[in-house]
Amino acid sequence: MENKRPIYMDHHATTPVDPRVLEAMLPYFSDTFGNAGSIDHVYGAVAADAVKKAREQCAHILNTSADEIIFTSGATESDNIAILGVADQYAAKGDHIITCVTEHKAVLDTCKHLQKTGKTVTFLPVDKYGLVDPGAVEAAITDKTVLISIMTANNEIGTIAPIKEIGKIAHDHCVIFHTDAAQAVGHIPMDVEAMNIDLLSFSGHKIYGPKGIGGLYVRRRNPKVKVSPVMFGGGQEKGLRSGTLNVPGIVGLGKALAIAEKEMGRDEKQYQQWTSLMYNSFMDAVPDVMLNGHPTKRLAHNLNVCFPGIESKALINLLKNDIAFSAGSACTTTSVEPSHVLLAIGRSEEESHWAVRFGLGRGNGEEEIRECIIKTIQKIQKLELIKSAL
Repeated sequence: MENKRPIYMDHHATTPVDPRVLEAMLPYFSDTFGNAGSIDHVYGAVAADAVKKAREQCAHILNTSADEIIFTSGATESDNIAILGVADQYAAKGDHIITCVTEHKAVLDTCKHLQKTGKTVTFLPVDKYGLVDPGAVEAAITDKTVLISIMTANNEIGTIAPIKEIGKIAHDHCVIFHTDAAQAVGHIPMDVEAMNIDLLSFSGHKIYGPKGIGGLYVRRRNPKVKVSPVMFGGGQEKGLRSGTLNVPGIVGLGKALAIAEKEMGRDEKQYQQWTSLMYNSFMDAVPDVMLNGHPTKRLAHNLNVCFPGIESKALINLLKNDIAFSAGSACTTTSVEPSHVLLAIGRSEEESHWAVRFGLGRGNGEEEIRECIIKTIQKIQKLELIKSAL
């Protein structure tokens, strides 16, 4: 008898490719294999048409135009292009960047690199829920500020930032506004016009699309944002991101976003019910369980909690055959250092080692949620018995 696979609850790390996405992609690996840049013959023209359609699908979910979408290898590359590209392009105007201490490493490490080259970076703090204060953003702006970069939804604790307000502040001061929206696009409504966004990073594998593909929205009007390329070659993607286009990946990204646009409302309502059920069940069974992140301004499919006195790695190890979940960001899980996000919201080093993150997804069902609750509580009680016996 085949062993049952663990219940997958780590959808912030990655998601399985939706069968409808895979079906759309498959022809572009073999039968329709043309290079989208070689449009002098039918093979390339068909590939170019597929890329055009996907670009329109990406643009539609963001309420923008197709010519403002640049395809990349993922949100990390998009973040790098946005930050490095603006810093270089607007160097004559200023050398100051504003960001936040709870950003993804793709933003934090890029900004730290710029510091080494002589740029000035302000890393704003957050409150106990992980929210950055728009007033603090405005207070940090100087006449040398060229970019503000604040993520839409945190990948660890799920807190959703006041992006619209921060974007307005940026525009009022003629500063470019970038947001890393890898965890948000396809999960919550995103409108670059209404939210005053100039640059937006997104990724395929967080929304049931393939890995290795993502995008960067670059505002082309009101105002036109200029970004210097950070890699060079054949001049693809308006010269911003040279390299032969990943046609199957692009088709998959577009299809994934088209599906998400139709289904996100239904999905999020279900996730909200399930994460509430999980949290309420944990509160009933585990004394002093702590929610990490904002209680309401959060991604519906995210539940990040601290179980006091329970080491997250020990709990994850005990449950590894039953549930796949994590202690934090997938990009830093090999580190024994406490989460920079949890420390920023006021958790102690000890408390940060009690935190676990459940990321719900399309493949989960009510039965799995209830099984997850029961088994998690059972293993916590087992660990508490072991501790009391020591």
